[in-house]
Parts: sequence; structure tokens; C-alpha cells
Amino acid sequence: MYRYDEFDATLVGERVAQFRGQVERRLSGALSEEQFKPLRLMNGLYLQLHAYMLRVAVPYGTLSSRQMRKLAYVARKYDKGYGHFTTRQNIQYNWPALVDVPDILDDLAEVEMHAIQTSGNCIRNVTSDQYAGAAADEVEDPRIWCEVIRQWSTFHPEFTYLPRKFKIAVTASQNDRAAIRLHDIGLRIHKNDAGETGFEVIVGGGLGRTPYIGHTIREFLPKKHLLSYLEAVLRVYNLEGRRDNLYKARIKILVNAGGVEKFTDLVEAEWTAIRKSEIDLPTEEIERIRAYFTPPDFEDLPAESAVLEQKRKGEAAFARWLRVNTVAHKTPGYAIVNISLKPVGGIPGDISDVQMEAVADLAAQYSQDEIRATHEQNLVLPHVKKDDLYVVWQALTVQDLATPNIRLVSDIIACPGLDYCTLANTRSIPIAQRISERFSDLEQQEDIGELKIKISGCINACGHHHVGHIGILGVDKKGEEFYQITLGGSGAEDASLGEIVGRGLSSGDAVGAVEKLVHYYRNNRQDNERFIDTYRRLGADPFKEALYAAA
Repeated sequence: MYRYDEFDATLVGERVAQFRGQVERRLSGALSEEQFKPLRLMNGLYLQLHAYMLRVAVPYGTLSSRQMRKLAYVARKYDKGYGHFTTRQNIQYNWPALVDVPDILDDLAEVEMHAIQTSGNCIRNVTSDQYAGAAADEVEDPRIWCEVIRQWSTFHPEFTYLPRKFKIAVTASQNDRAAIRLHDIGLRIHKNDAGETGFEVIVGGGLGRTPYIGHTIREFLPKKHLLSYLEAVLRVYNLEGRRDNLYKARIKILVNAGGVEKFTDLVEAEWTAIRKSEIDLPTEEIERIRAYFTPPDFEDLPAESAVLEQKRKGEAAFARWLRVNTVAHKTPGYAIVNISLKPVGGIPGDISDVQMEAVADLAAQYSQDEIRATHEQNLVLPHVKKDDLYVVWQALTVQDLATPNIRLVSDIIACPGLDYCTLANTRSIPIAQRISERFSDLEQQEDIGELKIKISGCINACGHHHVGHIGILGVDKKGEEFYQITLGGSGAEDASLGEIVGRGLSSGDAVGAVEKLVHYYRNNRQDNERFIDTYRRLGADPFKEALYAAA
């Protein structure tokens, strides 16, 4: 895990002191809210429907137990006793008082955390695969390159005021757990035919009111040229991106308006011009950063655990949790543990201060002091011995963190919606809660299999509804809340945008609509087809008919 050096510490400390002065001026009336807005956004502070909201960066989703305990402390002292993990692998606090925000940032700085690059028209917090460094299917640990990008992008003088926000994600697996094709830049680490390791560069993805799947503009970029190539992409965007229209300012609009070939040509020409500038990191600097991500000192363990097998056979609830919430680890004798923040009837992504403390304890004792936040609003313990899985499950069960529903129908992504957000048209949280309650039977959930439901309260798509197997978009109709259904989306390696299947449904009908769609899928699937596979095989029409026939 990366640790702050003296430059990081100084930078963050100076930023907190500067913001403290800005907050004092706002509270005294010397700054109006309009004048204060760009200053607070640079420090991750939003003004929501009822209060300010502070978004704290969790670079590439990696946390230590010490950091998680500090997040619990902030929730307890300055908020209402909980935090909310987001689809950007960050955490949000929904109720801080403005006067307390500088103190919160000071407290976070003590554990090498901050709120920089979580808002504003800058390069945002870099995200990655939540299983990075542990996944059996990865080429190498992508967090090394996330950290390279973080250091390069933080306060980059040329890219501080971009046309719009800019998001970068990195993965090192064919199984895309970082949704790289939905980002402004997505990077996939892979090997070419010569056995060299480099990046596939994908540009122009994004959701919102104009969703696009990203385009590959370079199949293979040698790792040593990463920063100069990113610099070229950002320079083209900074120069050519629109600043006259907020809704057309993202790089996805630029790429698709002129065509991917033209955009690629511009980037390649810019890259050729700047490669002489020595923007790329020297090898020794890359190795310095790589050293922070040296794998933990894993024990030499047998691949299978007799203790685990005994417990699996003796307790059905534990066996179900193992099937659903654990994943293969690259090291024999270890497993990756997914922690569900989606209990039946719960708010997706919410976690209490008590639960945070419990997760921190488990990470310190059983997971090499590492925790990961996922872009699906859950947490991960990446390095757990198989012999310890039963004890970890018991501890998670006590804290209501062991719901065995990862990737299943109740593992719902939902934005805060109209309960918090000034931009939302409708509520998202109650719909998510009612769906999870409707499908609360765990045996039924397993039988349904992988089904990704994603809910957004407005067209800004913070709930990623465009890429849900079933997407739900809240729309306002003459002051009433309605929900539009999309089908067939995916944010994985088979990325696709969902299709709108028909008219909007009332809040009372939305949950029943999901039930109808699931019922049709279960009656028409073949072999081990997932919902998305059945939909792609049969097409939209039969699902649409099943949804609206009896309406």
C-alpha cells in the first residue's frame, strides 16, 4: 500500500490550511455561496438537498485498518454515525456541518487521506479492480499504475480546469471488474504477442444523458510511455473539448462527434510531439512506487483447508456464503472475501461506524491489514486464509455484513436519489429496498443467478442504470415519480448499453416490473444462462411483452 512521502504530506496539509481560511470567510459572509462553490468543490464538498456532503478519496479503493477506523471516527463525531461508499470507490458523508469540514480534513490527513480530486473539472480519483494484487486472473497489480497516475495528475497545472470532470480506471484482467469501457480513459494491462506487458488504451466512455461505450485507440502501449500518452490524450481534450455547453463538454462527445479515427490521429500527433519532453517516468521512479505494492508475506499453505471443508459440510448458511461471497486468490490457501453492504431492506453502500470498526478489526487480524472498496458499493477483504474464513464469516454475520448476495438480484447499485441529491427527479433508495425485500429468499436469489440491477434517480446516471442487466431510471412526470426500465446493459468486459423497453412505470409498479422480468427469464433460460445471456439471445420484444402484457 502506498504511503505518503514528505511532498504528499506537505501538499495535503497546505490544502487543508487554505480551505480552513476559505470556510471561515464563507461563515463570516465575506464569501457568498456562489463565490465559495468552486473553492469547496476543489475540496470534495458539495451542497446537497438538505446539507453539505463531503466526498473523501479512496485512491484505487485501497484502505488500511487505521484508515477505516478514522473513517468510523469521522462518521461518529461529525456525521450521523455512518458513511456511504460510492461507485467511484470513495466514501461520502451526508451530514457534516460546514464549520467542521476543515477539522474533518485535518483528521483524515493524519491517516494519509484527503478529499482532493473527488469533485470539480479535474482528473478524478483513479479507480481499479477491487481484487487488485490478489486476483488469480490478473497480469500484474494495476494499483502501481493507478498510483503513478495519481501522482502525475494531482494538481497537474495544465489539467486543473478541464472542460469537465475526467475519470480514469485501470485493470489487469480480461474479466473487467473496473468498468474501464465506461470511463473517459480506461486502461487494460495485458501481454502482446511478444510477451511484453503494456496497456490497451480505451477513450470516450461515459454515462449520463449521452451514454457511450469507450473506443480502443491503441491496442498496445508500452508501460514506459504511459504518462506521455495520457498527457497527449488530455492535451487534445483540453484544447478541442467544448466549454460552451455543459452537456457536451465530456471527452466522449469530442471522440464521437469527430469520429474515433480523427481523435486517434490527433492524439498520436500530439504524442509524437511531446515524447521528447521527458514526461515519462524513469524506470527507477516506477520501481520506487512498485515497492509500495510488494505482495504481503503469504504463508506457504496447502491449496485446500480441512478446517474449511469441515465447516462447509456442517453449516449450510456458511456454505452458501462461501459459494457466493468468496473468490479465488492467486496464492494457494487464501481467498478473497466480499463484504456485502446490501442487507435486505438496507441502503446500498451505507455502513455504520460500528461496522467500519468491525471491518477494520477483521482486516488487521485476518487480511494483511488491507480493505478494498468496490465500484459496486461493497467492501473486500483481499487476503484471507481459508482456515480463517469461518471465523471471519461469524464476525461479519454479527455485524449484518454477511448477506450472501454478491452479483445477485439484491446486490443493487443505487444513487442517493431525491432523498439527498438536488439534481434527482425521483427517489432511488426506496426502490432498491423494496426490490431487495421482494427477492429476500436466498435460495431464490441463487437460482436466479447473476443479475445486476442499477438504479439512478436522474439522467446523470450516478447509479449506472445504462449498464444494468436491468436498469431503472427515475423520471419526473408533472410532479410524480416514474421509472423507466432499460434491459441488456453491462459494465463488464462485454460492455453494452441497455435498451429502453417502453413507457415509464409508477413507483408502485416498478418493483413488480422487475419481478415480471425475472419470472420470464427463469421460464425461458437455457442451461446456465445468466439473465443478460437470455436477453441477448431472445432480444427485447419478448421481455417487453412480458413486462407490459398485463398492464
